[in-house]
Formats: sequence, structure tokens, C-alpha cells
Amino acid sequence: MPCRESLDIMSGELGDYLCPDRLREEMSKGDKSLLLIDCRSQSQYSRAHVRGAINITLPSLMLNRLKRGNLNISSVIQNNEAKERFTKSSKSASVVLYDECSTDLNSNPSAVINLLVKKLRQDGCRASFLLGGFSTFEERFPEYCQSPDHESNIVGLCNLRISPTTSNSSCTSNTNDSCSTSSPISCPFPVQVLSNLYLGSAKNSADLAQLRQYGITHILNVTANVPNMFENESEFKYLQIPISDHWSQNLAAFFPQAIKFIDEARDKQEGVLVHCLAGISRSVTVTVAYLMNREKMSLNHAYDHVKRCKPNISPNFTFMGQLLEFEKCLNNNGQKGSCPQGKVSKNDNDVEETDSGEEDEVLTSDSEKLSSLSPTSSNDSPI
Repeated sequence: MPCRESLDIMSGELGDYLCPDRLREEMSKGDKSLLLIDCRSQSQYSRAHVRGAINITLPSLMLNRLKRGNLNISSVIQNNEAKERFTKSSKSASVVLYDECSTDLNSNPSAVINLLVKKLRQDGCRASFLLGGFSTFEERFPEYCQSPDHESNIVGLCNLRISPTTSNSSCTSNTNDSCSTSSPISCPFPVQVLSNLYLGSAKNSADLAQLRQYGITHILNVTANVPNMFENESEFKYLQIPISDHWSQNLAAFFPQAIKFIDEARDKQEGVLVHCLAGISRSVTVTVAYLMNREKMSLNHAYDHVKRCKPNISPNFTFMGQLLEFEKCLNNNGQKGSCPQGKVSKNDNDVEETDSGEEDEVLTSDSEKLSSLSPTSSNDSPI
């Protein structure tokens, strides 16, 4: 989705939605006509939430009333200040709801966020949802997120857990628990994408016991500001790609270097962790590129494979465009990975860079180019 070009709430097959970039822009203006509703569990909200958001969670016994449309939302808000703000602003403000990482309201009609959006619209409110949810917004704009004080507007009645729809997956997560595709959350553990290849978050990269448990010795840090926590420890080797999760960034320029680094660990039968901040955009893009190059997967196949491992992935629009260009390069060069940014060959450990005098290819967010991509068969739209 061309989020950076969105000026208003957009409508489409996904429903009415607001892009993370647009929400950040409105928040930076101090727009008081926004009312943010956090539909996640109370524990998730307590960890962190979008600044100024009200948390509404519902017990199971209230869901049927919500589905029938006869639940007064303000009646479940116990905090008087939050209830007053909701009552005063809900009809006049633009109400934006978010969960952990929804990209399509139609994919799970029984989800709380879907039911709340429907109810608010029935009540005459201008309600939309945040594309990509909190995990995407937090990764891109952490400065607009906060952890609440004890007196914050936690207004839910109790934690809500909707039974997930299980699906077969060829990926392992090194735990007895699995992430749900119907109610996706950020997994607290790195997920195994291939043998010795793990995908995770900044939190995973800072957990020494976890790294040792999974035999991880190589850490690929795809951020500009997350520190290499154990850089002084001889058992770990780091590669840092100083990229932010922004449409202007050329992550594809680092594909050859990243692929070589991952190969180095896997060839030694040692674990490698690819991480960014939340583990949903930058690190996912690199991992998908690796699968395309080394496993000879198509972009669609590689994206679907990673999504089965980690359901809440959401690479930004420009990174998806770069992956599309990377796929074309691979197809045109017999899977040798020769692209404008450099060349990676499995039989040659050296990375051949392009002439330093050449400018990196500028990838535009051509909506027509990406509209034919269909990166996943599960109705999720990359951001």
C-alpha cells in the first residue's frame, strides 16, 4: 500500500484504513480530532501502546452482545476520564482502532477489532483501522509509543483470547506454543525459517540464554540504532545493516552482504539470527531475499513460507518493490543473484559490488507494478 502518499483515510477491499505514516503525521500535528482505540489485551497495552490510545478489551460473555449490535461501548469503560473522552469525541473525531498487526479486516470477521469497527459505524462514528496494527507502527515510529503509568486509561474488563484457527506449518518455533494467524501477536521467541536460520526481534537478540539455547553464533542486525548487545563476546559475530524502516531506504543494496553472512553461519552448521526492531519488516525482507536466492523460491513462495513461520510479518511497500526487482534479477541471471546492487554466487564467497560511481537504482512505489504481486495467498497485504 502506498502509505506515504495517503492523505486521508483510504477505502478498498481491506475496509477503511489509515496508514502508519499518515497516523504519525497527524499525531505530529497534535491533531485533537483523532480518537485512538487499542483493541489488544490489557497486558499488551500495559507493555506499550500508541500515545494517547484508550484500551478496550472485552470478556467472552460480552462478545455475543457486541455481535448482535446491542452493546453500548461506553458502558464497558470503567475509567471515568476515558469514558468521558470517548463519549465526548467518538461522534465528532476520526476513530482509529488497532490490534497487534491486522492488515485485512475481512480475513477474520469475528475479531474484536472488526466487531468494534462495525458497531462504531452503526453508531454513526467515522471508524477505521490502522493498517499493520501496533507492531508495524511501533517498529517505524517508536517515539510515538509509550508505556502507561499506573493511572493510565486501561479500560478493558479482562484479557480476551479468541480461539485461533490452526493451520499447518512447515516452520518450527522451538517452543510448544505457536503463533496464531487469526490473532497474530509478536512471538516472544525467534522462529526457525530454515535449518540454522532464525528470524526475530531486538528483544531476541538481547537474550543471551536464548541465543545459546538455539546455537546462534551469528547475528544480523538490520537496524541503525539497536545495539549489538554481545559484540565484545568472542562467541558471537555481528553484521549490522544501518537501515531504518522507511520508504526512502535501499535495503536491496545490502542483500549480497547479508546473504554471504547467513551462508557463513549455515555452512558451519551454526545458527544465525536475522532481526530488526519488531521482526516484521526489515529482517523479514532480508530473510525473504535469502530464500529467493539460496532456496530458488519465487517471491510469493518465499513470502508465504516466512509468513507461515511468523504470521505477523509486514514488510513495507518499498521493500516489497525491492524484492520484486530482486526476483527479476534472479530470473534474468539464472538464480546467480546478479543485480544492480551487487552479485552473490554460492561458489564464490566474495561479494562483487557495482562501480562505486554508479548511483543505486531508485525504486519507485509504482502501485501498478506491485498490484500484480499478490505476495500472500492469505489475504494479507504487505505495507
